[in-house]
Amino acid sequence: MQRLLNHPPSPLQALLPWPGLAERGIELYIKRDDLLCLPAYRGDCSFSGNKWRKLKYNLFNARQWQLHTLLTFGGPYSNHLAATASAGALFGFKTIGIVRGERIEPLNPTLLHCLRCGMELQFWERSRYRQKEEEELISELGALYPRAAIIPEGGSNYLGVLGAESISKEIQEQCPGVSIIAAACGTGGTLAGMIRACKSPCEVWGFPVLKGNFMQQEVEKLLNEQGKAPWKIIEAYHFGGYGKTTVELLDFMQQIKNDHDLPLEPIYTAKLLFGILDQLSKNEIPEGSKIVVLHSGGLQGWPNEI
Repeated sequence: MQRLLNHPPSPLQALLPWPGLAERGIELYIKRDDLLCLPAYRGDCSFSGNKWRKLKYNLFNARQWQLHTLLTFGGPYSNHLAATASAGALFGFKTIGIVRGERIEPLNPTLLHCLRCGMELQFWERSRYRQKEEEELISELGALYPRAAIIPEGGSNYLGVLGAESISKEIQEQCPGVSIIAAACGTGGTLAGMIRACKSPCEVWGFPVLKGNFMQQEVEKLLNEQGKAPWKIIEAYHFGGYGKTTVELLDFMQQIKNDHDLPLEPIYTAKLLFGILDQLSKNEIPEGSKIVVLHSGGLQGWPNEI
């Protein structure tokens, strides 16, 4: 498990040429956290990116307290569930994944990956799933699984936020003078960690992939008034909600793959990069800005060759 602490920074990749950037003095980079990966089996890329960072201290905590099970929550396309399953296979933890909604056959690639790694899947109806953070239900799970580390959806607890701080620290070392660091948001834990570690005047921008104006509140709760950098949430690029996509978004993924050899997936990273480039096209980003966009991984959820 020491590999989780002693790893080199994930690389930066310049996204060039892109129309209009040079004329406005704007530099655009991708932080390739998808390349920060420990595979549980050949070809596995799920334990990567921000999930590696958000899980690492949770894993050390479970090992320290001699817990043998990781129990966590997620939707049917959850990168967090996939990463937890891989982590369990890698480090000898039993894993239990509580999935939002009914079981739908055939299972999608993310849930098949979880099964392949040995994760026990439990499908909860949505009304019960919404209670997953209530004290009574957590106590009930604790009684059923006394040797389990219960990790919230997305790994977004204090330990997860602490792990995500390393993203901003690496970026500001690799890219001095960075103006904007942008990330896709699911539960807000990655963004909260990035804000806590980012030094002003750099800004942190979050692009939610779910509908609903709740992300601001979630991030504020995780920050607990410990944010250091200016930050904002940009709600316009969820493309219909979590797991939803459009022909326009899929065509955009194809273009980025063809022109820049950069693989994306439609749940998080494609929406994020589309949003940043749309903000650029609308002149919402000042001239002379230096932007770093986080590629958070998640490619196991979109195995199609595009």
